[in-house]
Amino acid sequence: MRTQPPETVAEQEAFVRDAIIAADQHRKKKQYKEGIAMLVDALRYGIDRATVYYRLGNIYIDAGDLSRAEYAYKRALDVDPRLANAMHNLAIVYKRQRKIDLYVRTYKKAQRLAIRFPKKAELNPEVKSTLRRDAWKLLGIILVVVVAAIAAVVALRR
Repeated sequence: MRTQPPETVAEQEAFVRDAIIAADQHRKKKQYKEGIAMLVDALRYGIDRATVYYRLGNIYIDAGDLSRAEYAYKRALDVDPRLANAMHNLAIVYKRQRKIDLYVRTYKKAQRLAIRFPKKAELNPEVKSTLRRDAWKLLGIILVVVVAAIAAVVALRR
């Protein structure tokens, strides 16, 4: 990463993004201390805190530190109460801690959150174009059917 601390907001945002990516790579390599250090360093800028805490919880749970994972997921939910993945992972922490009552309640909350606030899909321009074209075709078909139904009703009334 950088040797100098980022000064501008754009630099800080880039730093946090890079820290999240690098921490994920450390997590995959089971280098948990390095990943944790990067994310804790990223927290000082207050940018994308929910994601940083969520990723921190993921590293802690992989490292087997369930109490810190619980804390990180709760902090992520404090920042963004709609974060269904954090709620789900918090339920998993409770299950591993054998807090079955909390696990069940938290898991149900996670399921409700996932239904109520689904993830927004990132679509590339080609897929968006295809979906728009198909939607217009479907609208055309619906209009033809409606006009035909109206014409049939008018013809039957005569």
